[in-house]
Amino acid sequence: MMSKTENISITASREGLDDDNLTGTPPDIPKLMPGGNYIKIGRDSAKSTYLLFAPPEEEVGILAKSLNTFKKHGVNLLHIESRPSTKMPDLYEFMVECAPSGNLGGAIEDIRGNSQYLQIISRDYKDNKDTVPWFPRRIRDLDRFANQILSYGAELDSDHPGFTDPVYRERRKYFADLAYNYKHGQKLPHVDYTKEETETWGKVFRQLKTLYSTHACKEHNHVFPLLEENCGYREDNIPQLEDVSNFLKDCTGFTLRPVAGLLSSRDFLAGLAFRVFHSTQYIRHPSKPYYTPEPDVCHELLGHAPLFADPEFAQFSQEIGLASLGAPDDYIEKLATCFWFTVEFGLCQEGGKLKAFGAGLLSSYGELQYALAGKSEYRPFEPVKTAVQKYPITEYQPVYYIAESFEDAKEKMIKYAATIPRPFGVRYNAYTQSIEVLDSKPQIQRLVSNIGSEMSILIDSLKKL
Repeated sequence: MMSKTENISITASREGLDDDNLTGTPPDIPKLMPGGNYIKIGRDSAKSTYLLFAPPEEEVGILAKSLNTFKKHGVNLLHIESRPSTKMPDLYEFMVECAPSGNLGGAIEDIRGNSQYLQIISRDYKDNKDTVPWFPRRIRDLDRFANQILSYGAELDSDHPGFTDPVYRERRKYFADLAYNYKHGQKLPHVDYTKEETETWGKVFRQLKTLYSTHACKEHNHVFPLLEENCGYREDNIPQLEDVSNFLKDCTGFTLRPVAGLLSSRDFLAGLAFRVFHSTQYIRHPSKPYYTPEPDVCHELLGHAPLFADPEFAQFSQEIGLASLGAPDDYIEKLATCFWFTVEFGLCQEGGKLKAFGAGLLSSYGELQYALAGKSEYRPFEPVKTAVQKYPITEYQPVYYIAESFEDAKEKMIKYAATIPRPFGVRYNAYTQSIEVLDSKPQIQRLVSNIGSEMSILIDSLKKL
């Protein structure tokens, strides 16, 4: 779940390593604040800097030699790993996580002068043109930021319908606990929803379903009956994230992951690059079943989930995520805006009529009707223009963007991503569930070779038709 307001591993190689060159990792203990929200104490990964480098030659003790550089400059290391270089197959590369201590700049310059290559990855990068914003390289890296929420979770603003309801606040704390303790690879938390929560879901479900046949896009209407059949979508039952996630994975490889509240745009979009959608499990306050100030399980499962089962839409969503990896802040804001006007509030042409595919529309009875009533301005989806359009977050949209098709939107997104200034390309490796950074000729050559093999299979298959 992305913030609407912010436009936005693990075994250390210890060859010849002095123990005093590594800091003990402070426990990431969650501190429960008065409002029920969790704040991390101990290590702050947002302040860490990651260095990826390859020494000029392979020799005994090369890791210890490199690490002595950090010791000399008083830089504490939080994490170390080594692996064969993807850029230069005959060499090994090291990735180290540096704490904000000592003379990090001096250590970087020494490492740069004694390495075949050096890449700096950091969240605190704004004053250094050589650094790249940190982004997850493996799917389990999503654990690093999944609990760095911006707002809500168990803590509610004073204007929230449940702010003065102690029972609801305690229930939100329960959901925050589930999301906070979840780690990649675990089974998604099972929730026993209360009768009142199920009744709230039922009201929303029943009302929206009357509009889907006339207002929702064909892709949504194709998948929705399958969700009813396979995932328990019905008026008297709130589906479990685990069931929906497994269904989506079988369809497109997308999975769901529980989250306690709003993530930053950069973190949320990074999840999409791995075909992971961060989803809440809590539900809106029963006093206002047709209103919620933040995305809830109704929004996630009725609005988002059905479209993630469509291959073209899934690919389009992933392209936005891939484009965000290592992108400058201003482009994160632009990509988040493109996400807003498509995945959240997008319209499409279907048989000469407008239909809704955005989750913000498909989970809102009132705005779903409003968006197709001709009361707003309609514009074609062009990422360059869409990315700079301002939008309100507390009222119906004055402007909606129309995609000719998911395929067309995907191709436009790929072309737009090519304009983002970053010193590398990225590719998602579905076999290893990792991001490959493409910034060397050997990597490109291997990719071309793989594409050639796939083309041979396609050509051979066509000949047999």
